Amino acid sequence: MITFIGAGPGDPELITVKGLKAIQQADVIIYAGSLVPKAVIEDHKPEAQIHNSATMDLESIIDTMKTAHEQGKSVARVHTGDPSIYGSIREQIEELDKLNIPHTVIPGVSSFVATAAALQREFTVPGISQTVICTRMEGRTPVPELEKIELLASHKTSMAIFLTVGMIDKLVEKLTIHYAETTPIAVVQRASWPDQIIVKGTLNTIAAKVKEAGITKTAMILVGDFLGDQFENSLLYASHFTHEYRKGSGEA
Repeated sequence: MITFIGAGPGDPELITVKGLKAIQQADVIIYAGSLVPKAVIEDHKPEAQIHNSATMDLESIIDTMKTAHEQGKSVARVHTGDPSIYGSIREQIEELDKLNIPHTVIPGVSSFVATAAALQREFTVPGISQTVICTRMEGRTPVPELEKIELLASHKTSMAIFLTVGMIDKLVEKLTIHYAETTPIAVVQRASWPDQIIVKGTLNTIAAKVKEAGITKTAMILVGDFLGDQFENSLLYASHFTHEYRKGSGEA
């Protein structure tokens, strides 16, 4: 069995219990060493084979999985964050299907939610935003025409922007087509890691602040009014709001 595991954003304690158990029980571990700290896999069996996929291509990854499967060994394929977001697991799964090798996926904590936690902010604030857009700006990897950052920005919703901090000037230029220049924005490098860096600003100040901090990669960008100070309280805990488990104030 091949088990794809979301290792979380970096903090070894943010992997799920199920993901950790899969690593502890695996005979072979293939982990994304450029992004997943080794501490995440340090509880592996002494005899487990360890492979760093940073030095491997798709063919060698699949060959390693195939060999392990033929030997009756279990494989933990460890990805950063949650493997469903920019995880590149689809292409691996397709190849495994061709070989009739069984597989499963264990979700993880994505860097975009770890970033919101670091900022102690909620993406879906009543009266401000009830939608989150996770995206990236076009770089070496193209994006579909209808997913250009300036088109997504027209919704003025909460946005989590991956893999884009190296193009911060261009990003700000495209975002300000629709967002006001005073819209709050935050950049968090290596969210949840010991060397985490948080930079806060507005669209008209953030580029300079990011450059001053020396941030060029491994950073998440959050933008939207949900980062600001204006919001409405949720009805969930309002004294007059009735739901299945609680009667509103004044009700018998």
